[in-house]
Amino acid sequence: MKLLNLILLISFVLFAVSSCKKESFNTSREARLDIGRDSLLFDTVFTTAGSVTQYFLIRNENRQSIRIDNIQLMGGTGSAFKMNVDGSQGAQFSNIELAGNDSMYVFVRVNVNPTAANQPFVIKDSIRIQWNGNTEHKQLEAWGQNANYIRSTIFQGNITWTKDKPYVILGGMIVDTNATLTVQSGTRIHLNADAPFIVDGTLIINGTKTDSVVFRSNRLDEPYKDYPGAWPGIYFRGSSKDNVLTYTYIKNSYQGVVAEKPSGNANPKLILNNCYIDNVFDIGVLGINSSITANNCLISNCGNNITLVYGGTYNFTHVTAASYSNLFVTHKNPVLVATNFVKQGNQILTSPLNAVFTNCIIWGDEGFVDNEVVTDKQGTDALNLTFNNVLYRAKADPANTTLSNSIKNQLPQFDSIDVSRRFYNFQLKAGSPAINKGIVTPLVTDINGRSRIGLPDLGCYERQ
Repeated sequence: MKLLNLILLISFVLFAVSSCKKESFNTSREARLDIGRDSLLFDTVFTTAGSVTQYFLIRNENRQSIRIDNIQLMGGTGSAFKMNVDGSQGAQFSNIELAGNDSMYVFVRVNVNPTAANQPFVIKDSIRIQWNGNTEHKQLEAWGQNANYIRSTIFQGNITWTKDKPYVILGGMIVDTNATLTVQSGTRIHLNADAPFIVDGTLIINGTKTDSVVFRSNRLDEPYKDYPGAWPGIYFRGSSKDNVLTYTYIKNSYQGVVAEKPSGNANPKLILNNCYIDNVFDIGVLGINSSITANNCLISNCGNNITLVYGGTYNFTHVTAASYSNLFVTHKNPVLVATNFVKQGNQILTSPLNAVFTNCIIWGDEGFVDNEVVTDKQGTDALNLTFNNVLYRAKADPANTTLSNSIKNQLPQFDSIDVSRRFYNFQLKAGSPAINKGIVTPLVTDINGRSRIGLPDLGCYERQ
């Protein structure tokens, strides 16, 4: 009898344990899983390059575990998208246990195969998640873009780039001495973090007001697409000459444009016409004993907007150079620095500097830098900085500077500045002290192509 009772007791315990185990999973159709938004979106992905990895979470917000019957990439193994569930890669996973109040990661990456299309195209797929008789889909969408890939290349002769497909530069490139690269309007150039754009010959960029040429990083995904310092910059080295950039947009680089050493002829080494240089980590425009002419340009939110060192010849007309501290670049350096020297080891080398700014605005976010214009002279070589009708901010006027009809420490009244939203509109409000305060120059239109009538406004924008 005791043996029978013992057997019955053991049977009851086993039955109870078995019953508890069965009941440990929530099998109700009312049990919900949270997969967040119904779509996972990828920014433009260049063909053959692959995307960054994105992810979403599957959350079990129930107290009991849930057995997920199936997680399936609907395009299967042939899909452009690749799926990784909790550390395992595959196109389909079954009978996955997800504990109560727990979550699991689903990682997704996309590789886009080239097509015959030059314009961006859409790649779509979905991930199906099934449990307890429920079905939900996570939609996947990416924009693919064919591209011309350039890897550590030296260009010789005469080359022309067109806007048919973007250019993706990996490992850097060089326009060789005596070579000329011509870039037609609308061309997009994307550079990797290891890819300086070096010009030993000549670079001609023919952007237009409605179809500018754009230099930017090849990272187009959030949040990296807005990071400064994402690619090195454009460098015009000693032998380079006759460079002209028109309606060119340079953004998110470590340095914007750098011109070193004098031009090999009577022309400026670099001419910037209607150019935008924005969100540069270090220096937007750097001249090193060189010659630069800038007309109708906006140089904004750089570590240093304009730095001219070791002499040279520079002419800036209708330029707006302005910096505001933001999430990426802290405004802690002057907007404009000009010196006639450079330090090379323990030696100081000097050369005459002559820089003329006409109808310009040189401004920085108040409370960070006292003097937005700084000059520094060493030795006997000249340093001549001339301001003709310039609005600028400075606690003390810079040395070695001639000021003519210039405006000091009056707010330029830019149209809209919202640092938290990263929105900057450097056009002028009505009532700005910069309106009608310029002198007439050959630049009869502004950066937007609007006519300058009568006395022009200061900066690159004309208010009408």
